[in-house]
This record gives sequence, C-alpha cells and structure tokens, in this order.
Amino acid sequence: QVQLVESGGGSVQAGGSLRLSCVASRCTDSCNCMGWFRQAPGKERERVATIYVNSSSTYYADSVKGRFTISRDSAENTLYLQMNSLKPEDTAMYYCAADRYCFFRYYGQGTQVTVSS
Repeated sequence: QVQLVESGGGSVQAGGSLRLSCVASRCTDSCNCMGWFRQAPGKERERVATIYVNSSSTYYADSVKGRFTISRDSAENTLYLQMNSLKPEDTAMYYCAADRYCFFRYYGQGTQVTVSS
C-alpha cells in the first residue's frame, strides 16, 4: 500500500511563500502520477497541480498558474509544491496524491496552509 507523508504547511501572510513536500513509499508503479489537491472548509476538494513520471507532463489549476510550481525528485520519491504570492483564498488542507494513471487512489493525511490578509 502506497504511503504518502506531507510536510511544509503553516501560516503565512498574503504575498508570502511556502514549499510543501511529500515523501512517498511503497510505490512500485503506483506513484507514476503524483499531485497536490486541496480542500477548504465547506468546499469540494480541488486538484491543484499534477505531474507525471520523469516530469514529462504537468497540470495546474487556473487559480494557481504562474504562482505555484510542482516538481518531483524521482530518486528520492519526493514531490514538491512551491507556492509563491499566496492569497487568502489559498487557505486549505493540502493533500499529496498518487496513482499509476492519475486516478489518484492514494492520499496522504494532509498539511494545513493558512494565508492571512
């Protein structure tokens, strides 16, 4: 069973930056596609960014394009999300996710990001 452990969340003022990390284990082929999702209270979970194996393909939600960058270190099985120019509306629980074909069956426990105005 894939295990995903996120870190790097915290509280920051608007305009600030945070870098989220996710260490994946027990992957075999189940971490070919990895991504970040977020969920704010009272809202549905939103796909933020995804990246395929060898960084061959990436996706960003329109709301984060130009501000967030997803990357991965395949040798270390680690996924990153660099978040710049943070806005209060970015406040949410951020989850790391993985799957073989981007269906995202596996999720971590989440890390909280809070952006104050």
